[in-house]
Amino acid sequence: MIPLDEFCAEAEAFLAGSGLARRTDEEKVVWGEGELDVSVFHDLGFAEESALIEELKDWQRRKFQAGFGAITWEPEYGGRGLAAEYLDAYDELELRYRTPRPHETFSVTQHLIAPTVRLFGTDAMRADLVPAFLRGEQICCQLFSEPSAGSDLAALGTRAVREDDAWVVNGQKVWSSGAQFADWGELICRTDPTLPKHAGMTAFMIPMDWPGVEVRPLRQMSGGTSFNEVFLTDVRLPDEYRIGEVGQGWEVALTTLGFERQAANNNAHVGGNWRQLLAAAQWAGVLDDPFVRQDLARAMVSERLGAVAVARDQAARESGRPMGAIGSVRMMQWVGRMLDVTAAARRILGPRLVVDDGEWGTYVWGQHVLGAPGYRIAGGSDEIQRTIIAERWLGMPPEPRADKDTPWKDLPR
Repeated sequence: MIPLDEFCAEAEAFLAGSGLARRTDEEKVVWGEGELDVSVFHDLGFAEESALIEELKDWQRRKFQAGFGAITWEPEYGGRGLAAEYLDAYDELELRYRTPRPHETFSVTQHLIAPTVRLFGTDAMRADLVPAFLRGEQICCQLFSEPSAGSDLAALGTRAVREDDAWVVNGQKVWSSGAQFADWGELICRTDPTLPKHAGMTAFMIPMDWPGVEVRPLRQMSGGTSFNEVFLTDVRLPDEYRIGEVGQGWEVALTTLGFERQAANNNAHVGGNWRQLLAAAQWAGVLDDPFVRQDLARAMVSERLGAVAVARDQAARESGRPMGAIGSVRMMQWVGRMLDVTAAARRILGPRLVVDDGEWGTYVWGQHVLGAPGYRIAGGSDEIQRTIIAERWLGMPPEPRADKDTPWKDLPR
């Protein structure tokens, strides 16, 4: 294995020759200069978002070819098979450069769905899909939630019926981030309605351009169309696209959701931060307000504690310790940080949040305030996260579930 210092020197040489601009003093916010982006979800037109995705695909391809796109993955997938500390070291170096703006489909593809396919996919699926995902050639979305099955994901009703060597799928999914740009979707379906809801599901990978798949973007109150609803009408999926065994869909879904919670701290730079708030407070002339100062202090402390959490999780990965329920703790901490920023922005800016008078750095904060609550349900609602923490970490008795042994077909809907 290459020594860490040699690896870092190699990474620094790659980044220095990448053509990316180095970050200067990114912590310093000068009021009225540059573009202030504090959005939680994208607010881009279709052409702009498509261009961003192509830019990210190109960057991921370049990283992969240079040996930095799949650092901890096995060589059979094009990775280097290095320990987690190498990935952490590279990420720290990359932060010094102005890489393309992140997009949720890349996190979903490489941190959630690629490792799920590695665990549950067929040999052919792992060989064909995982390298394409890691190279950034193809991107994915999750097809989990439904209009009547959000936090209670196990209640989903999209049906997949076996016909010879294929499955015929009918149903609707919703809140699928990036589905309008995705090449593949990870799909959870009901395959046996006579079993209890957790037992009768099966997982598939589905091409998003397959006949019978229709994607409709949803306009969010923050302005963007990150989320989508997906309609599936008589979609015929070959059995070779199945992930895991028939009836193993709940385990596959939980695995993907577990990866999502573990990746929560990777989103630490989403939305606004306390230094941007400080610049707004200085401009607004409210720094003498004791309540504003408390809000700023709370936002700063939350941000610093988030950095401590990242360091702890890095140490855990490097020592081989699984995160387990701590992923739910991190999810709630991250959401808490965004809500602390929201509270401070509302107090500092007041009516300027809802009045677009052209002033730099004011109305734009609405992108954060309107977007932050969305992550209270992403990857499982706050209530779901608390239940996971209580049962799996604190060892508390599980909450009563009256429908645990009831066949799905007999559940009221």
